[in-house]
Amino acid sequence: MSTNPIDYLPLASTVVAASFTVVLWRHWRSKPDARYLLWWMIGVALYGVGTSTEALTTLFGWNEIVFRAWYVSGALLGGAPLAQGTVYLLLPRRKADRLAVWLFTYVAMATSLVVASPIVREAVEEHHLSGDVLGWQWVRLLSPVINLYAVTFLVGGAIWSAWRYRSQPGARWRVWGNAVIATGAILPGIGGGFARFGMVRVLYVTELVGLSLIWAGYRLIVGDRGESVHRAQRETTGMTPEMIT
Repeated sequence: MSTNPIDYLPLASTVVAASFTVVLWRHWRSKPDARYLLWWMIGVALYGVGTSTEALTTLFGWNEIVFRAWYVSGALLGGAPLAQGTVYLLLPRRKADRLAVWLFTYVAMATSLVVASPIVREAVEEHHLSGDVLGWQWVRLLSPVINLYAVTFLVGGAIWSAWRYRSQPGARWRVWGNAVIATGAILPGIGGGFARFGMVRVLYVTELVGLSLIWAGYRLIVGDRGESVHRAQRETTGMTPEMIT
């Protein structure tokens, strides 16, 4: 087992992801037609799958099944489902559905290639995960397409939303919430870049900080929405927040 405490950060990231998934599940159950919540919930759950594979590798050593699960859930699905949730917020339902079909098809194809790729045993590190062990290195060229999709809609969507709400009275927490989400969403991508050059511990740090920021941004937006609703109802009905809830 590793003696570096940073190697155990994926354990904390997995706990955060599991807790956040439960929060999103409850939110989605209250709004079952909100596909963006469903995709966000799936995205955070898969985020947790990725960090759990890192934790398992730290604790028990390298395993081929765990590695392939890590590559699919991290390199291919690290941010794409979260981005797809934002797609459902920004675009008409029909266009969002088409993009969801494309995303599913592309990820399914890439996953099949990752599963089929031979493993270069000489490149295996006992307590670290790296795409260098894939025998078909060209498979790694498939992930930037999905990463670009994720950055465009998850980070870009959050920035656009913050800009849209910037001049609306009473919406400052939405502006801050989207700004925090954008920051949190881009951090794991930065960490993934370092991981490609063998600095995987940077990824462990950015995964934990990034997901925590995304959750914090979500809480800011949800809290602001609730306050806005209460404010509007008070103005029109004279009801207090306690009476509303």
